[in-house]
Amino acid sequence: MAKLETFYEVMRRQGITRRSFIKYCSLTAAALGLGPEFAPRIAHAMETKPRTPVLWLHGLECTCCSESFIRSAHPLAKDVVLSMISLDYDDTLMASAGHQAEAILEETIKNYDGNFILAVEGNPPLNEDGMYCIVGGKPFVEQLRHVASHAKAVISWGACASFGCVQAARPNPTRATPVHQVITDKPIIKVPGCPPIAEVMTAVITYMLTFDRIPELDRQGRPKMFYSQRIHDKCYRRPHFDAGQFVEHFDDEGARKGYCLYKMGCKGPTTYNACSTIRWNEGTSFPIQAGHGCIGCSEEGFWDKGSWYARLTDIPQFGVEENADVIGTTVAGAAGVAIAAHAAVSALKRAQHKGE
Repeated sequence: MAKLETFYEVMRRQGITRRSFIKYCSLTAAALGLGPEFAPRIAHAMETKPRTPVLWLHGLECTCCSESFIRSAHPLAKDVVLSMISLDYDDTLMASAGHQAEAILEETIKNYDGNFILAVEGNPPLNEDGMYCIVGGKPFVEQLRHVASHAKAVISWGACASFGCVQAARPNPTRATPVHQVITDKPIIKVPGCPPIAEVMTAVITYMLTFDRIPELDRQGRPKMFYSQRIHDKCYRRPHFDAGQFVEHFDDEGARKGYCLYKMGCKGPTTYNACSTIRWNEGTSFPIQAGHGCIGCSEEGFWDKGSWYARLTDIPQFGVEENADVIGTTVAGAAGVAIAAHAAVSALKRAQHKGE
């Protein structure tokens, strides 16, 4: 097996000081939600472990996952690609093309058999023997199965690879199929979203390289560190939901005041992702902050769950402020009914006692 430089060796070759390296490890631990005691472990891993080869394949997709990935700020995508991993194949980012690119793919498989990570963006179509997506003159599904059989683990980038996305929406004429339904004998980490958040993508890779294992996953195969809470739980508009203050029409007075977008079809109450905490473009904003409800793109089959603007029907509301008078009247009425009922029962008992 060819020797790869460690992450630390690459950083020192680029003129990074030891002090800056330790600072980087501390920031990485914080980004992953780990305590300061993990910084030395991250440093040790970076000093001793060789960079991991990564093969990044593209099936049916729009390249939005790659577009998101290269915009990561913590860490920068260039640091991930040039220092942390050895991105040996990615037909979107690599300089090589055609036969040269395919030769690199096979060379990496040969030299690092069982020791590289396969990242998949998009999904394979299975109809017509996979002829709806051709890479290097062959159906993509053949390339996927071939490379996956030699990989250590598989990362499914985005909603397309994780759950099928728009390609697999009804009636799905190409039989676009999520990666985990085609590759069944390898560990698969799903990082859904359309696209996923850039820092989530780089953090998943960082975690795997640092600890040499896949992160803890939820029941759907998503990393719990980023997909364990609903967007609704940490949304800055949540107080308006609890207060019963909603946008009724786009650009109405409620919209100008930043009220909750639940009635406009926001899927935040049923969507698990880190959008409301990590946000996008270096933490600048996310769709709900921009005035549009969540469309639930990190959940399975979100294209087939009705209109993005259709209101969820099974979410209990409280509405303390807007309905306070109604709630008070209802409680008072219920108390009055209870008192009357108690009086009637008492009178009936007294009448029965006199009759006896």
